Amino acid sequence: MEIGVVLPQGELHGGARELREFAVAVQELGFRHLLAYDHVLGADPDGHPGWSGPYDVDNPFHEPLTLFAFLAGVCDLELVTGVLVLPQRQTALVAKQAAEVDLLSGGRLRLGVGLGWNSVEYAALGRPMRGLGSRLDEQIALLRALWTQRSVTLMGSGEHFDAAGLNPRPARSIPIWIGGTSDAAYRRAGRLGDGWLPRLSPGPALDAAKAVVALAALSAGRDPSAIGMHGRIRLGAGGFDAWRDAGATHLAVSTLGAGFTSLSEHLRALSQLEGEIR
Repeated sequence: MEIGVVLPQGELHGGARELREFAVAVQELGFRHLLAYDHVLGADPDGHPGWSGPYDVDNPFHEPLTLFAFLAGVCDLELVTGVLVLPQRQTALVAKQAAEVDLLSGGRLRLGVGLGWNSVEYAALGRPMRGLGSRLDEQIALLRALWTQRSVTLMGSGEHFDAAGLNPRPARSIPIWIGGTSDAAYRRAGRLGDGWLPRLSPGPALDAAKAVVALAALSAGRDPSAIGMHGRIRLGAGGFDAWRDAGATHLAVSTLGAGFTSLSEHLRALSQLEGEIR
């Protein structure tokens, strides 16, 4: 099981310097990947009475692919989006940006994708919040085609490509992992994903989700054991052995929300945790 860390979005305040120091230190501690969340825009609760989303306009988010292009040059960590809200973005532009990050990093991007939930964000980006599942399926197929084919022609429900392609293309088809909390997302992971990112803890609910993934994989003629699983734990919550026993291939530790106010506090906690893992 490969262990990495979640980028503590909004709790590193030193700009590029602290981001670089964090990534380098995490790598030196022996962690293997860095996972970043995604939001393009936050809603202002004053303009949306009754807003109940977990994030709003006051929560800072780095744009993950831009961030990873920077970090590709300062560390050797695997760079993971957990997850990029794909249906609210232009597929061709994501394909180009992801290809560039993968090339710059020497093949270290893992693209986690999902549907998202923020209707305000969708509206501002000019994308409808309907038919998201079918759109995501189509986008995943198109991304893989653009990364592996010289020229692509597709006239789908939301995509129109007439003999067009990327150059340069990545040296591989970038792994696409599926995020989500519904049976539909688990079935998508089984049918299409190189892996999945459950937002569950080891136990009966995770076991049930794994069964949905496995059944969908078998129905699609795929080997369920070849589909990776990336769990997440909060600092101090424990659970490494439980995730390993559950079959996780990857696990990310989050120091977010632990009350830390400086880079050194985050790194000190991760250093202590790394010692416990060893």
